[in-house]
Amino acid sequence: MKVFAAIIFAVLGGVAIGLNLADAGAPPLPLGASGPEWRPLSQTRDQRLQTRLDQALTQHGSWLSLIRTGKMSVGLVDLSDPKAPRFAQVNGDTMMYGASLPKLLVLLAAFQGFADGALPETPQVHRDLIEMIRRSDNHAASQVIHRIGLKKIEALASDRRYRFYDPKQGGGIWLGGTYSSSGEKNPEPITGLTFTATAYQLCRFYYLLAYGRLISPELSGQMLKILAFPDLPGKFVAALETAVPPNRLYRKSGEVRGFHADSILVWGEAAWRRYILVSMIEDERGEQILKELVPVAENVLRPSQPLSPGEGRKKTRK
Repeated sequence: MKVFAAIIFAVLGGVAIGLNLADAGAPPLPLGASGPEWRPLSQTRDQRLQTRLDQALTQHGSWLSLIRTGKMSVGLVDLSDPKAPRFAQVNGDTMMYGASLPKLLVLLAAFQGFADGALPETPQVHRDLIEMIRRSDNHAASQVIHRIGLKKIEALASDRRYRFYDPKQGGGIWLGGTYSSSGEKNPEPITGLTFTATAYQLCRFYYLLAYGRLISPELSGQMLKILAFPDLPGKFVAALETAVPPNRLYRKSGEVRGFHADSILVWGEAAWRRYILVSMIEDERGEQILKELVPVAENVLRPSQPLSPGEGRKKTRK
């Protein structure tokens, strides 16, 4: 398959130098894992990490209420040791409104089309993919969806190679329309929503990308480059932008009418700061909660960091 590296670099301009994922001492992405070492995300659940995550989240009274009512989900994957990843989740299998998060499926479908020869790899397609992911541009997303075909994207999500949507397992990531007011709509069968996602399946997406297992290591690497350098501020990025270079933040966020979500693969220089974090929140305070969630999750990932009863709790204003 012909790779349009020169085209991508021309689009990215001066930031192309930052695409060297091996600088600053961290191992390059995607990670290599031989057959015997590889484990699906479902087999990496870790009770100690789960306990710490549960404790950290339930210390926040307002968060606990959202969790109990199914309006807040969290997924966390510790990648500090690539040979021994650890996974924990809260409401991870709860399908929630997906907003822009299913655009990740569009990214995958486009690169699958490149690999299969079904989608011509052109400068315009690459520009649309960058606009769709980094700036969450709805017009660009709709253009790519039209080129590929909505049915093909839905089929790919359920394909046995990926299984990002499986009704027998409660659903997952679903793209049931374009991101325009007109066009074909095919709501998700269980919830009736046009766009849905679960924290677990979003974690799987980044997990497979990190290990080079979406299509191929080469194409996983190209998708990671598009996910890097997030242009939309706020949420997770607001809490991480001073600690981790933008070329090491691989992110897709979403929000609409009281729903706030973020998903990110963080690849910091320190080993403990290499992780996947996903959260979806149905609450007007969701933007602020997502900002506050990052330091809480990072404390969970550091075993030497104790979880005190008041850790991360927001002070009550008098």
